[in-house]
Amino acid sequence: MSNYIVTGGTGFLGQNLIPLLLERDPAAEIHVLVRQKSIGKLERQVDMLADKTRIHPLIGDLTEPDLGLRTVPDGIDHIVHLGAIYDMTAGDEQASTNVEGTRAVVALAERTGARLHHISSIAVAGDYAGTFTEDDFDKGQGFPTPYHRTKFQSEKIVRESSVDWRVYRPSVVLGHSETGAIDKIDGPYFFFPLFAALATLPTALPITVPKIGATNLVPVDYVAAAIVELIHRGEDDQRVFHLVNTQAQSMHEVYRAFSEAAGSKAKVIDIPGAVAAAVVAPKTDIVRTGRNTLLGRFGIPPVVLEHLTLPTTFDSAATRKALSGSGITPPPLATYADRLWQHWRAHLDPNRARRDDPRGPLFGRHVIITGGSSGIGKASAEAAARKGATVILLARGTEQLDSVVANIRAHGGDAFGYTCDITDTESVEQTVKTILSEHDHVDMLVNNAGRSIRRSLYRSTDRLHDFERTMAVNYFGAVRLVLALLPHMRERRFGHIVNVSSEAVLAHAPRFSGYVASKAALDGFADVAAAETLSDGITFTTIHMPLVATPMITPTGPSNAGPVVSPEKAGAMVIRALIRRPKRIDTPLGTLGQVGSIFTPNIKDRTMHQFYRRFPESAASKGEVAPTQPALVPPAAPPHDPSRPGARVAKLARRIGRLVPGVYW
Repeated sequence: MSNYIVTGGTGFLGQNLIPLLLERDPAAEIHVLVRQKSIGKLERQVDMLADKTRIHPLIGDLTEPDLGLRTVPDGIDHIVHLGAIYDMTAGDEQASTNVEGTRAVVALAERTGARLHHISSIAVAGDYAGTFTEDDFDKGQGFPTPYHRTKFQSEKIVRESSVDWRVYRPSVVLGHSETGAIDKIDGPYFFFPLFAALATLPTALPITVPKIGATNLVPVDYVAAAIVELIHRGEDDQRVFHLVNTQAQSMHEVYRAFSEAAGSKAKVIDIPGAVAAAVVAPKTDIVRTGRNTLLGRFGIPPVVLEHLTLPTTFDSAATRKALSGSGITPPPLATYADRLWQHWRAHLDPNRARRDDPRGPLFGRHVIITGGSSGIGKASAEAAARKGATVILLARGTEQLDSVVANIRAHGGDAFGYTCDITDTESVEQTVKTILSEHDHVDMLVNNAGRSIRRSLYRSTDRLHDFERTMAVNYFGAVRLVLALLPHMRERRFGHIVNVSSEAVLAHAPRFSGYVASKAALDGFADVAAAETLSDGITFTTIHMPLVATPMITPTGPSNAGPVVSPEKAGAMVIRALIRRPKRIDTPLGTLGQVGSIFTPNIKDRTMHQFYRRFPESAASKGEVAPTQPALVPPAAPPHDPSRPGARVAKLARRIGRLVPGVYW
């Protein structure tokens, strides 16, 4: 029976090592040094183990004096020091963990008399060019990053101590060779988005890989298994073990393994390393700036590229001898690269939220729709649910909202309703917080809720509140929701926002000054936002909707000018916006109005003035009781006849419309 203290037990290597320790030593008691705020993570980790009783949290912190420990368990035989910052992109701040933390762990080993198993790294070799053996340490090497330097300093503290120590130097650690699992982006994983992009190129186009050297990659299960085996083998102390691949991997081998896992069948051709030297190690600021900008597009830290290959060859003869007969050897990269790739694609790809489900572009998407209790919102929700989306409906009226949700569910759809007043900031923030808590994420937002007021300016001179109320819903309500969801969408690197605007914004229909202004403001906001958020995968579609037969336009009855479409037709436009994600969806009438504003503004004004004179004020705007209006029902479409002149004109108009990128009729 052995008792252990393990630092860094909740980290990636610790998650793989602790189960092996339990398996190897059935009577072992393992005390995991863990910060108070990480207790939950350790509990979740322990819940996955068959034997939960032999893992004990030891509250402390590597950065605190004496590790922040109030008491130390008795009878500790081994201290396995995994805790460290393993990040080449980190700065000098890692010294408090890597160096001072190791100093405190060494002091603990001295007090307890335990054997210290220090997990170092091949980074101790720094920029040493040549073969580095397990007996080598200080060869006068330089340290190109704080990470290299702190790993050297921490190992030096161990080597100069009086404790019974062993040191383990893993090379670059990848995910599990059987499951592909890893919990962070590191090393070659930074280049996976680039590999994914290259895999989409035509197969006939060869991919060139510069001969700039080699790296050394091993899977985490090999490292964990080797450490556990070496802990239990022999009594020799002050030993160093290189947990490395005996054959370093060239850039050609690395790229081929992962590009094939990504589905690429392109030929890979080596080119002289000198061709890439100007990019890997730029000598001028202008080249460095351009290189860093390009790397930034793929999320690759420049320091990772600069240290992509190793100048050092690591000899591991002593480790191979110590592990002889155990069957523990690092597998060839090509045998497990596909598992690493699939895990990354499913769990770590920063752009994974952008991928559509093979079952359909809306299948599994979480779509918020405002004004979801009736009209366009209801029709859009029903259509989206039929296509497999989870629709999240917002409205002020609970009873009608619940009815829509129940109807969608009754037809096999996935729907949820939330009472929310989009004109109230607190209501929106609380609703968004609840939605994210209950549904994990939001993919798309349809800003459909709206208010319309048809009233001429002459009857509005004492009614500024009409403009304010309209802006509160149509503009500020929509913007409020976008701002609430924007950080979440940016974090997931995907989001699509559909704003239901109006063709009146393009045609500038008389008597709708308040309504048109509010929708025009939303159009302008969306255009600016789309330019700022494009690289984060957040896109916008503006639908310049025609008149729709909804309760909103019923009070104005025959005073409405222009054709009226059904809510189902409007819903179909929303679905097109969600699936195809164009910049705009317009109507021929709206486009005609916009063209008139650009090329014949005076003629357009005269035409609109005639509309103003032709269609009278509504009863509501004159303060009269409006006569009861029958529900607006758009006229039935005539039987389809391709030979009709109107049908030919409509077909031609649609074809012309498609010539305008990002605009759909």
